[in-house]
Amino acid sequence: MTERRILDLAMSVLEDMKAIDVLAIDVRELTSISDHMIFCTGTSNRHARSIIDRTVEKMKEISMPILGIEGYESGQWILIDLGDAIVHVMLSDVREFYKLEDLWSIGSDFSISEN
Repeated sequence: MTERRILDLAMSVLEDMKAIDVLAIDVRELTSISDHMIFCTGTSNRHARSIIDRTVEKMKEISMPILGIEGYESGQWILIDLGDAIVHVMLSDVREFYKLEDLWSIGSDFSISEN
């Protein structure tokens, strides 16, 4: 499984599920935990959970193991670890408060942005 295929599939799911302000950042030069951090906003707790559910479903279709999911119960900030990519689905107030994409963008030369 190539990292690009995982990234492309995750981005496709986010687009299909109407995630808002999708941003993928290449973090290979910043950390060893993952190659990409993907951030997006869900419109509600239910929407955020649906995005994660669909991501899990699509990754299972290509036999991609899910390494972990955190925050599913609250639905305010859900993280799914795909190994080569970590997807953060947040509600807008949570995303604005933590501004994680600003943290991970520091020193990064490459990012993919989709709205």
